[in-house]
Amino acid sequence: MTELLSSYLPIVVFIGISLVIGLALLLAPFAIAFKAPDSEKLSAYECGFNAFDDARMKFDIRFYLVAILFIIFDLEVAFLFPWAVSFGDIGWFGFWSMMVFLAILTVGFVYEWKKGALEWE
Repeated sequence: MTELLSSYLPIVVFIGISLVIGLALLLAPFAIAFKAPDSEKLSAYECGFNAFDDARMKFDIRFYLVAILFIIFDLEVAFLFPWAVSFGDIGWFGFWSMMVFLAILTVGFVYEWKKGALEWE
């Protein structure tokens, strides 16, 4: 039985170290951070306007545009991880398929950049 339990010792050590590092990262900002709150820092910030305002006010379309662009390029990364993991098994066809996918996304990114979709003002 002790042999079985001793085989779990590295896992227990890993969990212990990760708990210590996690707690240190959670508690360090409270001990080290510079505290100078003002009304601007303590105010709620959502979507660039006050949270409690008229529900029928105009909403800037740029917020939707930024969200859609984020989703598009976030999905690109979501496709890259499984591709990278199985890279050895898929061969050259998988490599060139991903290069075509990335090229299409790059063309779209350049188009958005040229059209000024990434400019805020």
